Amino acid sequence: MEFTFTPALSLSGLIVGLLVGLTGVGGGSLMTPILVLLFGFKPATAVGTDLLYAAITKSGGTWMHHRHDNIDWRITGRLAMGSVPAAALALTVLYYLGMENHSTNRIILNALGVALLLTAGSLIFRQRLLAFARTHIGQTMSSRHTAGMTVVVGAIVGALVALTSVGAGALGVTALVFLYPQLEMRRVVGSDIAHAVPLTLVTGMAHWWLGSVNIPLLLNLLLGSLPGIILGSHFAARVPERGLRSLLAVMLMLVGGKLVFV
Repeated sequence: MEFTFTPALSLSGLIVGLLVGLTGVGGGSLMTPILVLLFGFKPATAVGTDLLYAAITKSGGTWMHHRHDNIDWRITGRLAMGSVPAAALALTVLYYLGMENHSTNRIILNALGVALLLTAGSLIFRQRLLAFARTHIGQTMSSRHTAGMTVVVGAIVGALVALTSVGAGALGVTALVFLYPQLEMRRVVGSDIAHAVPLTLVTGMAHWWLGSVNIPLLLNLLLGSLPGIILGSHFAARVPERGLRSLLAVMLMLVGGKLVFV
């Protein structure tokens, strides 16, 4: 497949990269709706391409978090125990339905809408949820129960990511905050990002095998997003993150509502 530079796609990648760097919000919740609603890509192609895009961009983040000891590999492993089999099951269902089938596209769009609405809620209420978890949950669950629930969360996230490319960012972090309220936020975020790399890589490669990855699209997105993430991370401390997160949450609610109810 021949590569052609498309400025509009690279500009979209740059904008999404900036927002990811500034807020830490997962790129899938921003990129996939843009590809589907603005550029008219088929849902399966948008999801599959974004998964490989996420695997590449999150790999650098994982390395940095590992260097700063921000990853609890036990949590990452528990998440993967649930997410990889669940993602494989979800992709098997898509394969038997047919990737170009109207029903498949409808399932992906509805799941994407739900994932965006959940992501918006997690952005708005994360601090309240963290306070509640630290007050009411931290001392009530046994370590065995927590480990089991982490695998369950991984399964839910894995299925969502396979269907929509959304879920391994804001949703995963919010769930981990509930399960591990005493864990430092930097380690919660680092563990979630480390889990996202193998999940998005495996599901992205599976989508590639199923024919739902557009390599020229992927390259155009990377050309814009990699500089965007670097710039966004550099200026993150100078931008009012709370206001930007609230604005993103409203946008995600509107887009999610459109995908689910329209």
